[in-house]
Amino acid sequence: MMVQKVKNGVIIFTLVTAGLLSKAQQKHERYIQKIEGTHLEFSMEAIPGGIFLMGSDKGGKADEKPVHKVELDPFWMGTYEVTWDLYEPFVYKDLEQTIAVDGKVAAEVDAITRPTKPYLDMTFGMGKEGHPALAMTHYNAIQFCKWIYMRTGVFYRLPTEAEWEYACRAGSTSEYFFGDDASQLSEYAWFALNSNEKTAPVGTKKPNAWGLFDMAGNVAEWTFDQYVADYYMQFEGQTTKSPVAVPTELYPHSVRGGSFESQADELRSAARMASDPIWKQLDPQIPKSNWWFPEAPFVGLRLVRPVNTPSQEEIMAYYNQEPIKDF
Repeated sequence: MMVQKVKNGVIIFTLVTAGLLSKAQQKHERYIQKIEGTHLEFSMEAIPGGIFLMGSDKGGKADEKPVHKVELDPFWMGTYEVTWDLYEPFVYKDLEQTIAVDGKVAAEVDAITRPTKPYLDMTFGMGKEGHPALAMTHYNAIQFCKWIYMRTGVFYRLPTEAEWEYACRAGSTSEYFFGDDASQLSEYAWFALNSNEKTAPVGTKKPNAWGLFDMAGNVAEWTFDQYVADYYMQFEGQTTKSPVAVPTELYPHSVRGGSFESQADELRSAARMASDPIWKQLDPQIPKSNWWFPEAPFVGLRLVRPVNTPSQEEIMAYYNQEPIKDF
């Protein structure tokens, strides 16, 4: 079940086991998720549970302080950022039918609300095959998770901000997951210095210690959390279990990892970024699109699967939040 409490005006929730874990969950190993009826698949890395120090005193950013202890249950995280190969069939029903082995889409999958077809080339000319999907809203990213769930029967969601930083650090306490020397970034990340102002195919740089690629750079990645600048203050001197700032407002949400446009400092493991209505300022629609950020070609997503699966009711509550209109 989902346990909620309010502390200092911020909702904190923890997902608790509902029923017995499957054998796969008990083993908690890396696996490949296949999308039945298609040739699509993606890999998930097993992230161990543990306690880590979240935030940074070195970076000098107020929203990264204070450094505090966070305890997390084990989970899986996508080896790579979600690519257009996987994302585009969700966007376009006709494409999904084309890639289906039998040319059919199950009724329950077909019933999912899909994004409005974008009026721009959402790759922005940077490439599609193997490249990270991008420019989707927070709502859009969650609806993609729902599509994956209806396709696989497995609960996938966005990482919490704490899960994201923990997985990025992969046991490290340095400013970057590979150490404190920013001159090594080009071995691990596509960013302002080496990206030629565009995304690259995922997995073309070195991974972190837990086998996750592009945790720094390429595209920034959505987390589930509302961005709260002083969120860490309430946890000073404590060990906090699975904190989440549950989103209740349209802006801002927390984005992590930096992108191909980012400077080195923005790729640190503790660096935080917030979504902004400016990302839609060119959208001519009233209300503005629930689905796309035409001026955010630098934000994408990565999937998480918790070891402890919520109940069906909680899963659908996660997926079925109504979008907030954006005027």
